[in-house]
Amino acid sequence: MKHKKKKKKYRVFWFFVKLQFLLMLIVVAGVGYYYYGGYAVQVQKMKSEAAQFVHNSTADTFCAAQTSVVYDKDGNTISTLKGEKDVYYLPYSEIPLDVCAAIVSIEDKKFYQHSGIDIKAIVRAAKAAIENGEVTQGGSTITQQLARTVFLTQDKTWQRKVEEIFIATELEKKYSKTEILEFYLNNIYFGNGYYGIQAASIGYFNTEVNNLDLSQIAFLCGIPNNPTLYDPFANMENTLGRRDRILENMYQDGKITESAYLMAKAEEIILSRPEHEKNNYVETYTYYCAVRLLMEQQGFVFQTEFETEEERSTYNEAYNQLYSECQKKLFTAGYRIYTSMDLEMQAALQQTIDEKLADFTEVNEEGVFKLQGAGVCIDNETGYVRAIVGGRSQDFDGYTLNRAYQSYRQPGSSIKPLIVYTPALERNYTPDSIVTDQYIEEGPSNADGGYSGEMTLRNALARSKNTVAWQLFEELTPSVGLSYLKAMNFSKITKEDERLTSSLGGLTNGASPVEMTAAYAALENDGNYRTPTCIIRITDAEGNEILATEQEEKKVYKTTAARMATDMLTTAITEGTGRGLAVTGMPSAGKTGTTNDNKDGWFAGYTRYYTASIWVGYDMPAELPGLSGSTYPGEIWHTFMEHCHNGLTPAEFLPYVEMDQYEKIRRDALETEEDGEEED
Repeated sequence: MKHKKKKKKYRVFWFFVKLQFLLMLIVVAGVGYYYYGGYAVQVQKMKSEAAQFVHNSTADTFCAAQTSVVYDKDGNTISTLKGEKDVYYLPYSEIPLDVCAAIVSIEDKKFYQHSGIDIKAIVRAAKAAIENGEVTQGGSTITQQLARTVFLTQDKTWQRKVEEIFIATELEKKYSKTEILEFYLNNIYFGNGYYGIQAASIGYFNTEVNNLDLSQIAFLCGIPNNPTLYDPFANMENTLGRRDRILENMYQDGKITESAYLMAKAEEIILSRPEHEKNNYVETYTYYCAVRLLMEQQGFVFQTEFETEEERSTYNEAYNQLYSECQKKLFTAGYRIYTSMDLEMQAALQQTIDEKLADFTEVNEEGVFKLQGAGVCIDNETGYVRAIVGGRSQDFDGYTLNRAYQSYRQPGSSIKPLIVYTPALERNYTPDSIVTDQYIEEGPSNADGGYSGEMTLRNALARSKNTVAWQLFEELTPSVGLSYLKAMNFSKITKEDERLTSSLGGLTNGASPVEMTAAYAALENDGNYRTPTCIIRITDAEGNEILATEQEEKKVYKTTAARMATDMLTTAITEGTGRGLAVTGMPSAGKTGTTNDNKDGWFAGYTRYYTASIWVGYDMPAELPGLSGSTYPGEIWHTFMEHCHNGLTPAEFLPYVEMDQYEKIRRDALETEEDGEEED
C-alpha cells in the first residue's frame, strides 16, 4: 500500500516538473517571437512616441479644437462645426462635485488609486457584461480614455491599445488626478456636437452645469459611454436607463444618500435646446453624408439585409459606435467639406413646402406642426443631391427631425414603377402590351371603385390600376420585385414585405424621400443607380484631400426597360393621375402615390435635368381628407420644378426601341444572357 502511494506521488511530481518545463518553453517561445518577430521594436517605438506626446503637451493641449467648415456648390459657407472646447472649458474648481462623483462611479471606480491602468477594471467589466447581457462598466480607465480622445484615433487595434496604455501612464506621471479629471470632463464627447460637460449642459438644458441638479448631472454623464445609443434626442429611454445605473452606482459607492438617489431617479428629465443650436435640413443631411463617407473610408461595409436579429443587432452596435467616432471628427478635425447643395434651390423648395401647407396650423404638444412635408432634388447630370427639406419652417426649441432621410413612410402607388412596371418591361412586356383590369378575389380594388377590362400597360400605369399592378407583381413574384429596391439600398425592406400588397406600396416600414428620389433618378439615368450624397470632397485645414466621391453607377434596370418606363410615366403626368403637373414646355415624367385613408401623399418625377420627390402627411399617421399624390405633393413638385427649370432649354427623353424592333432586341438579349452576359 505504501509502495503504491510513493509511486503515485512520484508520478505527480514528474507531471508537475514536465508541466513547468512546458510552460517555460512557451514563455521562451513567446519572448523569442516578441523580439524576433519585430513586436519588441514596435512596442518600444510606441512607448517612445507616448512619452514624446505627453512631454510636449501643456494645459492648452486639452482645450484646443480645430473648426470644420461646410461649403455649398459655389464655395459659400453653409455652416461651421466645432466642439467649442475653448469657449466652454471649465477649470476643476468650477466643475460640480456631483459631476466628478458620477463619472468616476460609472467609468473608473479606482481612478484615485491606479496609475493610469486598472487590470481589475477590465476583468470586472467583462464579468459585468456576461452577467447583465450588456456592457455596463468601462474597461478603460479615465486616463486611458483621455489618452485616446486627445492623442489617438478610435481604431480598435492592439497597437492603439498598447500606445493608449503608455500615454496613460505618462499622463499620470506628469499631471495630477484633478488635472486629468479636468482634462477628461472638458474633452469627452456628449453627442450632437457637444464636447465637455459645460457644452453638454448648455446644449441639452440651456443652462450652465452649476445650475443642474443631481438627476440632470447623472443624465449627462451617461451619454459619453455611447453618444449614439444614449443620444437623448433619439433614444431618451436608453439615456434614462443609463442615468439610473449611474445614480445606483453613486449610492452604492456612498457618494449620495438613499433619499437623494430615489428622488433623482424619479425626476422627469425635460430637455431645453438653445434655439441657435438647432441644425437646419441642409446641415443635418450634410453631416450624415460626411460621417458615412468617413466610415466607408475606414472600411465599414453598409448592410441592409440580415439573416437573423442577432446579426442585425451586432451590425447596429458596430454601426452606432463607428458613426459616433466619425461624427466626433467633424467637430474637431478642421475639415473643409465641399458639397453639391444649391442654397437658392434649397430656399425655393423650403418656401414651396411652407406656402402649400400654410393653411394647416395645428401643432402637437411640442409646438411642431402636425401636418408635415419633405422633399429632395437630385441633379440628373451628376447624381448629387442639390436640395433637401425635412419639414416645414418653424422656430422652436428642440431637435429638427429631417424627414427627408430620417422618416420612412408607405409610398403608395409611387412604388409601382420601381417594383412592378419596369421589372415587367424587362420580361416580355411593352407599353402597348394588353393587360386586364378585373376583379380579383381577395385582391385590391381600384381608387375609382370600378374595373375597365382590357387596356394597355401604359394606360394601366397612367390610371394607377391596382388590380393590374397586383397581377403583374404576382406573376413577377414579390421576392423578385423587391430585389430591385434592395439593389438601390432601400434600408427598411423586411422579409414580411414579400407579399402582394407591396405592389401597392404597402411596405412594413416604408421608404424615405431620399430613397425614392434616387430610385426615380435611376429610371431617368437609363436604369443606372447612383448612391445619393451631397458630399463632393473633404480636405483638411491645409487643403490636403481626405476623400473625394465619384458617383459610380450600378446597373439596376435594363436600359430599354428604363426608357420605356419613362415614356409611360410621361403619359401618367400628361393624361393620368398626375395630369396637369408637368413642367411647362419641358418633357416630364412622374407618378402619384396615395396610401389608404389618405394618410400619405407622394409625387415623384423627373425631367432630363432634375429628379424630385415630395411627401406630405402627419408625423403620427392620420387621415387627411383631400390628400392624394396629385394634390399637395403634386402641387409642391410642380411649383418647385417650374422654378428649377426657369430659363432651361427643353430636353427630350431618350427614345426606346420601336415596337417592330423590340422582339429582335429581346431575342438578342436572351441569347446574350444565356452566354452569361447582360444586354440592355
